[in-house]
Formats: sequence, C-alpha cells, structure tokens
Amino acid sequence: MSHLAPHGPGDLPHDDFELLDPAGAPVPGYGSGSLSDLLPSVAAGLGVPGFTGTLPIAPADRVCVFLVDGLGWELIRRHPEYAPFLHSLLAGSLGGSGRPITAGFPATTATSLASVGTGLPPGRHGLAGYSVRIPERGELMNQLRWQPPMDPHGWQPYPTVFERVHAAGVAASQVSSPLFAQTPLTRVALSGGEFLGRTTGEERMDLAARQLGRSDRALVYTYVSELDAMGHRYGVDSDEWRMMLNTVDRLALRLAEQLPPRSALYVTADHGMIDIAEADRIDFDEDWELGAGVALLGGEARARHVYAVPGAAGDVHAVWSEVLGDRMWVATRDQAIEAGWFGPEVDERVYQRIGDVVAAARDDVAVVASRSEPGESAMVGLHGSMTPVEQLVPLLEVRA
Repeated sequence: MSHLAPHGPGDLPHDDFELLDPAGAPVPGYGSGSLSDLLPSVAAGLGVPGFTGTLPIAPADRVCVFLVDGLGWELIRRHPEYAPFLHSLLAGSLGGSGRPITAGFPATTATSLASVGTGLPPGRHGLAGYSVRIPERGELMNQLRWQPPMDPHGWQPYPTVFERVHAAGVAASQVSSPLFAQTPLTRVALSGGEFLGRTTGEERMDLAARQLGRSDRALVYTYVSELDAMGHRYGVDSDEWRMMLNTVDRLALRLAEQLPPRSALYVTADHGMIDIAEADRIDFDEDWELGAGVALLGGEARARHVYAVPGAAGDVHAVWSEVLGDRMWVATRDQAIEAGWFGPEVDERVYQRIGDVVAAARDDVAVVASRSEPGESAMVGLHGSMTPVEQLVPLLEVRA
C-alpha cells in the first residue's frame, strides 16, 4: 500500500494541497442532537428527576430503544427496497423533523454505547476511541474488548441512565445477547435494572415488547450486532450486507407490531459505515514517515489517536499534517478538544487518553496497520470519523 499522494518530510506540498482546518470539522451535535442526548431526554419524558429533555421527542410511559450496530442514516436512505419499514419512518425521525442525530466522535461502538448509556459525551465518560492509551501504563487499551483489563468503574465512574431511572422507580432492562451479560463494557455503559439474555433477534424483539408491558413505566434497551459484522466483513455494498439489512428491517417491524399501549419505540444506531478500497488504504506499518516519532498508534483506520515519543509531538503533528492533511482533519490534542470533537468539555482523567495527534478522515482514505492490526486492517467496511455516512444515525419513532 502507498500514499495517495507522495510527500517527504521536507517536501513542499503539491499545488492542490489544501490543509484541512480541525476547527472546520463537522462536530457532532452534542447537547442538542447526539446519541448522548437520547436517554436523558427519554428519562425526562418518563418524569425522572434530574433529567432535562434536549431532543424534540414527546413523553411516553414505556420506552424501548432498539440500537442496531452499524445502521447509519445514509445507508437506510440508499436502500428503501431492503428496508421498507425503516425507510418509511425516516420522515418522522427526531420528533417528526425528518432529521438524523449524530453518533459522537469517534463514531465507533464502544464510544457510542457509552454515550447512549451514560448520557454523556466522550470527553466525560472517557471511552474516547476504539483503542486509547492508558496514561499510567503507557500502553493501549482496546475499549471494545476491554484488553488489557482495567477496573471498569475506575475507568468510567459515572452512573448509567438505566441505573438512575431504575432507582427512581422506572423498570429498566436490557435485552441483548447472553454473551454481553457480564462484559466490562456492559457494566460501565448499559447496566442498571435487569439484564435478559436472548440468542436470536426474534427472541429479543418479543421479550423487549413483553418487558414494556409488564410495568406502568418502563425503559427497555435491545440490540443487534449482525449488520455491523456483515459490513466489516463484506462491505456495505455487498449482497450479504443488504440481506442482513432486510433482516433488521423485519425485526424492527416485529417489535413495532407488539408495542403495548402508551409505548414509544426508538430505532437508532451507534455509527454508519463506509467501504474503503485497497488503493485508498495507507499502511502505517509500512510507512516510515508516519511512523517517525510515534510510540503508539491507537484508534482505528478512520479515526486515529497517535501517541508520540516524549518531545516528538510537534514533529509527529507536522508530518501527519503534511502527508494526510488534505484528506484528514489532523489536530493536536488541544486543537481537537478546543474544536469540541469529544464534547463541550473533557474530564482531567480523560485528557491523556486522547492522542497527542488525532486524525479523522474526511475523504475515502484509511490508515491501517497490517502487522499490528491484521484483523481490523482486513475489514472492508470501516467507520469512526465525522463524515455523514459514518456520523449520522437515525432516531426513528413508532408509538402505540
């Protein structure tokens, strides 16, 4: 793999090189239209003290949130024939405005699930990427797999919205795969109330509907991951992905048809996805320029946290800007924070988890690492950045 355009450390940029301004990146709609605003707005509608509704959604006594991993807004729009039910709901998204919400940065599962569950942006809950540096250890932590192990509540100390609404008398439950029952990510992002494991999507939809009807006030969360898996393996421009989208569409309809009275169903996602061709992938492990002065490469191919060896942060930022700055927003840690990439504020404990340099793709480009990340580098569909196909997610609504 090679650069899309050649650069050397001392070379002048080519004639059409235009450095992207990190302050001009399309920052997620924290506080007014992002995943971290969803459950606080739902809780406010349930009458739970301490919550303020910032999304234009009407109150309901029973609320189910169905999160489909990888179900981006743009992807639903492109495939009305494979997702007729979901497509029919687009006009009513976000309280009837017909607009999407944003995932948050990076647009990746661990970050987004923490944003959903805690009601906080990444700069607060601290799961600020697919993999980030453990400051006190100087090594990377994969926050999806939770490797190496860290104390979950030391890493993410805030209570979840589920815990808070359950303490206020609302029946809270999560209906998901049994594999997720005791994972650290579930504990820090989605715990509170009752966890109910079911293997198939159909079983989850049926049980979620029954859980809604068992209490006068209820908050139920359910989840499927298979669409994301098909996208990573085959790409979102594949028959395999489209067939799975059709399956997801039928699951959403199955759940909607079973809603008990006084219920609201919200279908949303943690991110979208984009296919990146082999020719548009830059291999960090084979690129001496990008690797110079880098101690650790975190994040993922479309949203990189780059950790410099001591004293080299400025040089690393300069080289990454020169090589990639016309196709990726390349920011220093402070520039990314000031621009609001991770939310309006960043907790002190989170500051050093963010890369010395943060690079987010604007164009169809990816920085892979074939030796250190062989599995991730082989994925066809990718996500993480702030482009519409990755960042925009639905907030589709059905009421009974």
